[in-house]
Amino acid sequence: MKKLSLFALSAVLTLAACKESKTDTATTSGEQTVAASVGDTFTVNTTASTVKWTAYHKGGLNPRFGTTQAAGTFTVENGTLTAGSLTSDINTLTTDPKAVDSAMSDGKTSADLDAHLKNEDFFDVAKYPSVKFDITKVEDLAAGTESKVVGANKTVSGNLTIKDKTVNVSFPAKVEVTESGLTMVSNFTINRQDWGLTYGTEGDAKDWMISQEVDLELNIVAAK
Repeated sequence: MKKLSLFALSAVLTLAACKESKTDTATTSGEQTVAASVGDTFTVNTTASTVKWTAYHKGGLNPRFGTTQAAGTFTVENGTLTAGSLTSDINTLTTDPKAVDSAMSDGKTSADLDAHLKNEDFFDVAKYPSVKFDITKVEDLAAGTESKVVGANKTVSGNLTIKDKTVNVSFPAKVEVTESGLTMVSNFTINRQDWGLTYGTEGDAKDWMISQEVDLELNIVAAK
């Protein structure tokens, strides 16, 4: 049994090492001062915007993926994004049915996963109904910085609040501003445990089987 366990652990670690990254890795720090809203206001088009999430089991196995809705505003001065805020209502979180094979999940469906993510096991939406991102800084992407986002031109930093924990995250993004509109595209990975998103108590075997990595893909559209 011990040999089998060691073999299984070795296989998981090998798979994890081989998992091809298709996202940028967000850097994190403590909570920062929110940027002042300076310039013209652009309102996020909730219908046209998408926030996609992907979570995994260890080694990138059995990915689960879906969407949530986002609302908010940005401010722009002299053609440059200066500040902004996004709020995602976790009650709108939906798992794509293609992400859950009921034949391999003891009959569980994507709707069951939705309920699991929204209850006290993870987000506890009855107590914490939303996730919020407040921009703290927007800078030109440093020369030579590689990004998985084609055309990335900015580094966006902001306070990401999940449940009762706020962590500052920074990630590359492609930000385009016109006279009447703004778009922001990014694709980055965070560590869910930075926000205390765990399944069960610390060290619980159920939580161990879930990867700490969560991918977030933002395609945000805003207009005056």
